[in-house]
Order: sequence, then C-alpha cells, then structure tokens
Amino acid sequence: MPLAHPPPLLVIALTLAGAAAMIAWRVRETTTPVTLRKIVIPPLGMSTGLGMFAVPAFRIPWSWAAIALAAGAVVLAFPLARTSRLVRSGARVVMQRSRAFLWILLGLVAVRYGARAWVEQFMTTPQTGAVFFLLAFGAIVRWRVSMLLEFLRLRGATAGGGAVEASP
Repeated sequence: MPLAHPPPLLVIALTLAGAAAMIAWRVRETTTPVTLRKIVIPPLGMSTGLGMFAVPAFRIPWSWAAIALAAGAVVLAFPLARTSRLVRSGARVVMQRSRAFLWILLGLVAVRYGARAWVEQFMTTPQTGAVFFLLAFGAIVRWRVSMLLEFLRLRGATAGGGAVEASP
C-alpha cells in the first residue's frame, strides 16, 4: 500500500519547526564551550537513520545516493562551515556567533522545501525522504569534520601544549 502524501500545511509547519529548533540549538551552542563530544555526537546520532535503507521502500539507486551525499557535502555544507567559527577564549574553545547563519539556515530551508516539491514528482515519498536524509547527512558530516579539524588545531595551540577544558 503506497504511503499518502502529508498535507502541505503539515509539511510547512514541520519544516518551520525544524528550522526553529536549529536556530535555538545554534544560539545555545554559542553560549557553552565546544568539546570533542559536542562535535562528534550529532553525525553519529544521525547515522542511525541509515537503518531506513533496511526497508525496501526507502532504497534508492547507488548513483542517487552518491549524488545526494556529494551535493550535501559540497553545496550545503559550504555555507554552514563558512559561518561556523571556533575561537579560543582562555583555555576553552567556543563557537563564534555569525549574523549570516540565520539567513543561511532560512535559505537552506527554502531550497530544501522547493527541491523536495520538485523531487517528489519523480520518486516515491519514502525515496524522497531517503535522498534528503543523505543530502543532510553529507552536509552534517562535512561540516562537523571541518569543525573537528579546527577544534583540534585550536586545542593544539593552547599555552604549554595542555589540553583544552573538556566539559561534557
């Protein structure tokens, strides 16, 4: 039995709720020290979503998967990485706020929403979900790897070679 398309207003409401959650998370992220755990856990947690491919309805051709991962890593991760700056504050590493992040996030939400409406014309709803999951996964992995490299560089630059405070 094919899955029904959700009502458009529900999709818009959920998209906006997701954007609001990302904005709130980003603001909170800039008020606490960055740790290795805070950088690594989001993509690890998101990787559990790969389990969706165990269900046949979500399976897509390998070429689609590669294109979605690459597009996320190359196109969508770029503005996130450019607006995510880590800086040292004493012995701590913190995220520096960027005024552009809100506009970039809203732009990514608009692009995602528009692209989803177009892509759904050519594949099933579960396959569309799989493609957009891989798109987001590619973006978050690349973004977090760039943050990790910057974090390790800053941590290595501490006075006397000591470790940066590693609060949970």
